Amino acid sequence: MSVELIGYGAFFLTMALTYAIICLGLNVQWGQTGLFNVGIAGFVAIGAYVSAILTTPDTANRFGGFDLPIAVGWLGAALAAGIIAFLIGWLTIRLRADYLAIATFGVAVAVQLCALNLERLTGGPFGIGFIPRPFASLAGDPLAFSLLNLGVLVVVVLVLYLALERLVRSPWGRVLRAIREDETAALALGKSAVRFRLQAFAIGGGIMGLAGAAQAHFIGFIAPENYLPMLTFQVWAMLIVGGSGNNRGAILGAVLVWGIWAASAAAVSAIFPPDQQARAAALQIVMIGVALCAILLLRPRGILGEVRVVSRHLGRLSPLKRATSIPQNDEPQHVQKP
Repeated sequence: MSVELIGYGAFFLTMALTYAIICLGLNVQWGQTGLFNVGIAGFVAIGAYVSAILTTPDTANRFGGFDLPIAVGWLGAALAAGIIAFLIGWLTIRLRADYLAIATFGVAVAVQLCALNLERLTGGPFGIGFIPRPFASLAGDPLAFSLLNLGVLVVVVLVLYLALERLVRSPWGRVLRAIREDETAALALGKSAVRFRLQAFAIGGGIMGLAGAAQAHFIGFIAPENYLPMLTFQVWAMLIVGGSGNNRGAILGAVLVWGIWAASAAAVSAIFPPDQQARAAALQIVMIGVALCAILLLRPRGILGEVRVVSRHLGRLSPLKRATSIPQNDEPQHVQKP
């Protein structure tokens, strides 16, 4: 196996894992809470631009250039995207699912227009370049550079996965699923649906912002055209294919759908002449659509659907004990006196 092939595999997995982080954020919003967010590209863009502004060197024609460490940029991106998601959720979280989708889509379009027109802040249509990359000193060794970047993403995804799994199994996660399944019943139990939804929306938005920052630093360049509605479609396809409500499914779906996207792009480049490749690139969307339809027909809940968790207190009783602990008829139980 050649060094180039290993390097490409590492780059492929690195990009797939950045999408996996976005899917984990969407899974908090939709898979656990039922919030229909169609503004994914906007939150990813917020994280990417905030981190780029914080970490790039000083430039004469653009605001920013604080030249801070990459870790600070990632943290700032997650906080900025989470705070903006909280503010947007505070205004829109009471809307019905279809109206919430329209509102979040409008937010994504507004973010892209801001990135396109606020040239002093975002670089306008030319974007922001020279974004510092992790382990830049090893750029002369492409294999080591790619593998170390992949290692960073593996650690980030693993930490997020473990943290979200713990949240899902906590009382907070059970309340989210209760609100998703029956909001009226959750309200009857004294749970504030608005407050819990707002928390989930902000956490999911912050995770998407972190993914945008990671993607920006591994590529080294961002522009408004990177955050079109197609990004939102890709992430939704990833979550549906992998399995909504399951964090492992979100990660698996991201890897599979990104694999379809990359393989179809390679096929287009190999089959079509250069002057037709731009139009033939639409086949990538067709391939993802075919995969999505196949999954919905064969496994409507996704490859790894949501795992229904039973309370550990109920699980302590064997089926026989649960059956015999309830009287089987209405006959009075006579107790023999001593």
